Amino acid sequence: MATEYDGDHLDFRGGKFTGSFTAKAEYREHTPAPSALDALPARAVGFTGREGELRSLLDAFDPSASGAGSEAVVVAAVSGLGGIGKTALAVEAGYEACGKGWFPGGVLFVDLHGYDEEPVTAEQALEALLRALGTEPEHIPVRLDERSALYRSALADRARDRGPVLVLADNASSPAQVRPLLPGAARHRVLVTSRDRLPQLGARLMALDELTPAEAHDLLDRALRIADPADSRVADDAHAAAELAALCGHLPLALQITAALLVVDSEKPVAELAAELTESRDRLDHLDDGERSVRAAFDLSYRRLPPDQARVLRLLALAPASDASNEVVAALVGAEVPPVRALEALARAHLVERGSGRRLWVLHDLVRMYGVSVVAGDARSAAEGEAARERVLDFYREWAGAADAWLQWLPDMPAPGRFAGRAEALAWLDGERAGLVAAVGWAEQQRHAVAAVGLAERLAVYLSWRRYFDDAITVGRVALAAARRAGDRVVEAMASDNLGDALRQVGRVEEAIEAHTRARDVFLATGDRYREGRVWDSLGLALREAGRVEEAIEAHTRARDVFLATGDRHREPHAWDNLGNALREAGRVEEAIEAHTRARDVFLATGDRHREARARDNLGLALQEVGRVEEAMEGYRRALEIYRELEDWYCSGRTFHNLALAHVTVHRPADARTCWLRAADSYARAGAPAEAARARADADVADAAPQPSPDLTL
Repeated sequence: MATEYDGDHLDFRGGKFTGSFTAKAEYREHTPAPSALDALPARAVGFTGREGELRSLLDAFDPSASGAGSEAVVVAAVSGLGGIGKTALAVEAGYEACGKGWFPGGVLFVDLHGYDEEPVTAEQALEALLRALGTEPEHIPVRLDERSALYRSALADRARDRGPVLVLADNASSPAQVRPLLPGAARHRVLVTSRDRLPQLGARLMALDELTPAEAHDLLDRALRIADPADSRVADDAHAAAELAALCGHLPLALQITAALLVVDSEKPVAELAAELTESRDRLDHLDDGERSVRAAFDLSYRRLPPDQARVLRLLALAPASDASNEVVAALVGAEVPPVRALEALARAHLVERGSGRRLWVLHDLVRMYGVSVVAGDARSAAEGEAARERVLDFYREWAGAADAWLQWLPDMPAPGRFAGRAEALAWLDGERAGLVAAVGWAEQQRHAVAAVGLAERLAVYLSWRRYFDDAITVGRVALAAARRAGDRVVEAMASDNLGDALRQVGRVEEAIEAHTRARDVFLATGDRYREGRVWDSLGLALREAGRVEEAIEAHTRARDVFLATGDRHREPHAWDNLGNALREAGRVEEAIEAHTRARDVFLATGDRHREARARDNLGLALQEVGRVEEAMEGYRRALEIYRELEDWYCSGRTFHNLALAHVTVHRPADARTCWLRAADSYARAGAPAEAARARADADVADAAPQPSPDLTL
């Protein structure tokens, strides 16, 4: 099986020496010591990037940096994921340090094979190092402590005769492998590489991350040009090269493998290889050049894990988003509390990283793919994985349902549970959004369809509130397709109605009309009066945006009548407010004022603060049209107070725009300019840069009269 390249080394396993040592294999006690570079493997071909990390290592080992009150760094430990380039960096640092004359006593290199089935023991490593230092085999003691003492003595002799020595201990898996190799004198330095963080050594710790996109591009380009100086495929197609580097997760080993594949097939465009990796069902199968393999590198780490950690890793790979919260991990493993100790152990092994917060856990893309392939490769693990997905969906449905209840809660309703309030519910939805949307995608599997569609229904209000319309369309389409496959007409109609709302918000009004019409027909046929009223209202919004105002008035009127007939006091004012907008657009402004006033009063009575603000804003537009500007401005100000309270910055931006227009009407350009600047700030906080730019442009021409903002639909 292919493994990571580690370079030439003197290796002692199974009771005998194997491998190679660049210097002579045997040294006599009184023969000349090897030169400073004799024991270092060759530099990695095409080594690039890591400038900051290399500088930090050299600063740590710089003899002139010690003293003057600063403590010398005797040991440095470079850690990181398998294939991240630890050995290449350590070897490069060794050459740089020796080139500066810091280690005239020589460099010793030993590969500890810490992640192989038979790691090199400290006793074996010491025997190899003592031989390299010129100790006769018959003078090497058997006991570990005696070997370590003799090793320290030999290093001390070397320091007196030639100067400090650099010891590079590669591929350590535990402190026990390294601790006996530490020198007694502070003049020597030890550089350790490991896939695990090794804080027990008291070393200067350095954790390697993947390369930056620019460094990954340089690695690919340099590797191709080393093989053929005229090979400019990477430089000629920078976009495809960036895509290829991203598909490799910017992992040096994966990048080197893809570069080798391109070198072998000198006619293959970079874009073609990127397409192959994109379309592959298992990308790791492609990241293998016959000698090196990303899967093999990860296998070495995975095989060493205790069973509980291995289970957490492979189930974490099934998390719906790139990061997973403690609660999601607990759901995956089927526990009441998250397996924090296992997660922290995996983090020390660089198989898991902490996300942007301490309660989030992240897998490298290729580690995630590896975990998924482990689950898929075994029937028992596959069944365990499907059960884990079911638990996540159940968790998400329960918590998203509670959060949705808070978003729709009004003071005359019983308070929902789970969250302390609306703000906490929104914060949870914001934090889990990527996972929630991705989990709906599991509806494509029949086993998860019902749960995933139920989750989609619970996300509709939130995605609309936060204006995540692309996500809403994705969720809506998946839910619609799953409901159709299941033959559930009512659920299909609900999904179609939600999808129509999202399509309308992004301007795809004809598709929205079609979606709402399908849903309406189902609800009419099934006699579902509540949903019939809702879909009439939604259809009216789409019809008005399509310019079919009279049809919109009819639809909103039908919605209003349904809500009045069923006594639905919470939905009734929605229909009144939307009807008012359509009436105003049809030129029936006095009727619009009456409808908006009715909506505002009912929202006030039910305690629906957010929609009360929208009704006040829409009423202001109608009042402004009939010259009642001061009344309109008062309504805008009241609406702004509510929007600030609820942190609805997008609607706040629209209302500031309308207030600015009112100031223009009464010839107050300075006040208008202030309002447009505040509109720009609000839009920026809402993540709406285009609207913010337009507001700033309006502020620059405050003496003119821009067009009013569209009314606020419900």
